Amino acid sequence: MYYDVFISGFGGQGILLAGQLLAETAMEKGLEVTFFPSYGVEMRGGTARCTVVFSDEEIGSPIVDNPMCVIAMNQPSLLRFQESLPPEGLLIVNDSLAKMEDVKRNDLDVHGISMSELAIELGNVRLTNMVALGAYAELSGAITPGEITSSLESVISARNKSLIPLNEKAIMAGAEVARNSSR
Repeated sequence: MYYDVFISGFGGQGILLAGQLLAETAMEKGLEVTFFPSYGVEMRGGTARCTVVFSDEEIGSPIVDNPMCVIAMNQPSLLRFQESLPPEGLLIVNDSLAKMEDVKRNDLDVHGISMSELAIELGNVRLTNMVALGAYAELSGAITPGEITSSLESVISARNKSLIPLNEKAIMAGAEVARNSSR
């Protein structure tokens, strides 16, 4: 088993936290993991991306050119990374902030999910990253939403521990919406 994913958006969307949580979840499953963050010089509003690789075998490199999945959290991420996916790759788009008509490839498994809107409905736009992880878990089958929620305690900072139940709810909501999503 081998999975890799790009999570990309802008600073302030919790991209790196989502990657850390996915990596922690895979580690808690006993898998080999690499987590490779990349971000622009701006704290908020600049680009943020991370690559997470997990496998039941040793991982040769954290560098991935053609990921199995791209989670595009905004328009620039959709435009930049859809071409990096191989045929049949999984493209999960936050269609609250990216235009589905800009998906130019017909050889991908594409799912548009209104992640930001769902996060707002749940009470906080900052939950968008958790909605994305729930959708990823449901659509990829790489990991379960329940496994992700079990890892929240390890990743969420002490000052934000009270938000864990809301994060769990967002992960499960993302998975539920993903079950019924498509291009």
